[in-house]
Amino acid sequence: MAKKVQRPKKCIKVEEARELHDNWCKKRGKGLQKSLGFEDAREFHWTVAEIEEYLAYVKQESAEQGIKNPGIRVYMGSYSQSKCKMGRGYSTLFFAPTGSRPGAGKDGGDDENNYDIDAFNSGSSGIPPKNF
Repeated sequence: MAKKVQRPKKCIKVEEARELHDNWCKKRGKGLQKSLGFEDAREFHWTVAEIEEYLAYVKQESAEQGIKNPGIRVYMGSYSQSKCKMGRGYSTLFFAPTGSRPGAGKDGGDDENNYDIDAFNSGSSGIPPKNF
């Protein structure tokens, strides 16, 4: 029988996630919509398999570089209108690998971006965006 996976320490309850999303919509989403003239993307989707595939790639490439504890930093981005399928320049999120080279003495949020490994994007988003 497979060992049960424990709930990660950094998980948040659904209520907290809903509050975070509601706060973003009220404090930032309305201003962006007014400024842009359209409702921007605010939620993004990848399958678990896609994320696992990317994480395996980052682990493999990092190990080859001697990085023992790689991380992932999430960035907000925006497509240029010419590269956006809808011609508007919607927002996007992308993952960037991080990690300290051996002996760098850094940990966690201070890790440098690892520009020797490709970032990850190409998720999908609801139009209109889905509320949490």
